Amino acid sequence: MSFFSRHVYTGKQVLLGLSSYVPVLRRRFQRGTGGSTSARYCYSVWLRHLVVAARNGLIRLPRRVAELGPGDSIGIGLSALLSGAENYFALDVVEYANPERNLRVFNELVGLFRAQAAIPDEAEFPLLKPALTDHSFPHDMISPAVLERSLNEDRLEKFRAAIVDPKQAGSPIQYIVPWNDIQAIPPESVDMILSQAAFEHVDDLELAYRAMYRWLSPGGFISNQIDFKCHWQAEEWNGHWTYPDRIWKWIQGKQPYLLNREPHSTHLRLLKQNGFILVDDKRVRMESRITRKHVALRFRDMSPDDLTISGALLQARK
Repeated sequence: MSFFSRHVYTGKQVLLGLSSYVPVLRRRFQRGTGGSTSARYCYSVWLRHLVVAARNGLIRLPRRVAELGPGDSIGIGLSALLSGAENYFALDVVEYANPERNLRVFNELVGLFRAQAAIPDEAEFPLLKPALTDHSFPHDMISPAVLERSLNEDRLEKFRAAIVDPKQAGSPIQYIVPWNDIQAIPPESVDMILSQAAFEHVDDLELAYRAMYRWLSPGGFISNQIDFKCHWQAEEWNGHWTYPDRIWKWIQGKQPYLLNREPHSTHLRLLKQNGFILVDDKRVRMESRITRKHVALRFRDMSPDDLTISGALLQARK
């Protein structure tokens, strides 16, 4: 990458970030997150996390599930409910989901579970992680008896009513926006907390890890698929680590979230610091064309692995 091309690219990102200070232009940064409006995507994400967790000896069918950063729909959480979960907490920083979209996704998900459809694979979602070697429906976990109970018409109608009005008393769905408080969920009230390509956007990671540990019931677990790439903010996939903080502040502007730029090793440190027991660290690697001498001063203490880890599934239990 040449000096000229690198700085032209940086200038473009800075201009985009500065434009977020203009109210009429700021709306372009809040159009949506992509992905979760597809029922098949949500179905695939949920079952991948569930299958890997079972393989790691974690709770096979969690009763109470929370998700950080559901995005454009709460389809991943709805998949959890259709698998037998009883309660779902959706925590986000911007309110993207809406009842009409969620109802459409929900009805499509009901069809997928009734058909016991295979888990959509890399041919359909080539970039989706975590990867599986077997994409068949997990009958050993979600048995016909479980499906009969979870797809009962009275139960489905209860979920449809909760999608339309999640604030009703006793709702099995709680949509919490914005979440920025450890009190957002009662302590020891969930069995599983997951996120899909969301943790790279969480500004206060220390708060998030403290909160997750507090929210989990004894034996509960977290399952976070994290994307460490630059999200088109640099020419190189890991070029966001070369920007000094002052440049990154301009790039970020007043966008509601962008990237926290924390590498893989930061998450390992926070897991240990908060008392989690790591049970899986499924890493995805990419070649790095930048070296430690190219990174900004803030990142000079990154582990040697960090520059090549482009993503990871981290599962850990309380």
